[in-house]
Amino acid sequence: MAERPALTRDRVIEAAVAVADRGGLAAVSMRNVGRELGVEAMSLYNHVANKQALLDGLADVAFASIALPVATAPWRDEMVTRADSARAVLSSHPWALGLLESRSSPGPAVLIHHNAVLACLRTNGFSIALASHAFSVLDAYVYGFVLTEVNLPFDSADGPEDFAAGFEVPADEYPFVRELMTELVVGKDYAFGNEFGYGLDIILDELERRLAAE
Repeated sequence: MAERPALTRDRVIEAAVAVADRGGLAAVSMRNVGRELGVEAMSLYNHVANKQALLDGLADVAFASIALPVATAPWRDEMVTRADSARAVLSSHPWALGLLESRSSPGPAVLIHHNAVLACLRTNGFSIALASHAFSVLDAYVYGFVLTEVNLPFDSADGPEDFAAGFEVPADEYPFVRELMTELVVGKDYAFGNEFGYGLDIILDELERRLAAE
């Protein structure tokens, strides 16, 4: 019989990620993580104090996976890179959406990430207040976009056009919804995901204007 690898905190958190990827945060429990590792739940307590510590570890993993902005690089490019990276991580691990900003005991990766974002903005001339506003609005946009994207009633295999073809929108009752579907979706190469960059540019344009005003 092959010897089982030694149990470590990293292995416990890795197993928790696997459980969350399959069943969401609701599936994450000491028992389920123990089952994932092939051990009794009690064995986990030697490496994580409790379920809250397990969730803290999950949040740290998510933040560690998102690209860190470089303080000395142009802030706009760095915010785009970070936003694209965060979108990719959250799309791969949707459970992280409800976890990233909810921890009362943030781990080192969380603090490193937040410090790097603020360092980039402050080094590029943002006041403390504007840096805070920028951080808030960018995260709200990315998190909200991903939340919408992962819950759309269609996937890449059957896109929005196939979905739209499945029901009729009366033009007399909903003229503007019908207009959007006709002009942008039906018979067109429309992809909701392409809206991400456009919306991000709107936010960054306004932040650039406000930075210049400061």
